[in-house]
Amino acid sequence: MTVAGKRGRPGHSLDSLLDVAVALFIERGFEATSMDELAVRLGVTKSAIYHHVRSKGELLRLALDRALDALFAVIDEPGATTGRAIDRLEHVVRGSVRVLTAELPFVTLLLRVRGNSEVERAALQRRREFDRIVTDLVRAAEDEGDVRPDVGPAVLSRLLFGTVNSLTEWYRPGGGLSADDLADALVATTFDGLRTTSR
Repeated sequence: MTVAGKRGRPGHSLDSLLDVAVALFIERGFEATSMDELAVRLGVTKSAIYHHVRSKGELLRLALDRALDALFAVIDEPGATTGRAIDRLEHVVRGSVRVLTAELPFVTLLLRVRGNSEVERAALQRRREFDRIVTDLVRAAEDEGDVRPDVGPAVLSRLLFGTVNSLTEWYRPGGGLSADDLADALVATTFDGLRTTSR
């Protein structure tokens, strides 16, 4: 997934700028990262950075939107909008794992947001909306008789996506596990606990 932006000097696109900025935000924290440090890490002047963005906050917004836009795109896929709720839920889980593996640093940054700025609060609001959609899917699957009724939908949703989100702590690209491998393992271990015993 790419972010459209202004054309910059060769080798210093908005995408490469975001990659370095996100790495620094994760390493040092957003507040502790200065534009000077970012320029040094990139080997460019600050004015070269300002050719692409107006501020450090805009870099954060673009980075968080990249993760969130990818997650919301999963929600709009046909597999997430048609069929039984349990199957739609599984599609969303698999798609979320795919997003996490493709956009690992961006999702990692998203999960560390605490609402310390307007940009962070907007991102948290979108995360809550995503969580609500997933909880509604769990509730619908329960209503259809496919999900055990003895645990509340909000709790099941949190447990399920807590497992998905924990991948940011240990998953490393190139380690031999593909996104499909991860999704298969996660679905196999979690959906058995979600489903009613009749299925």
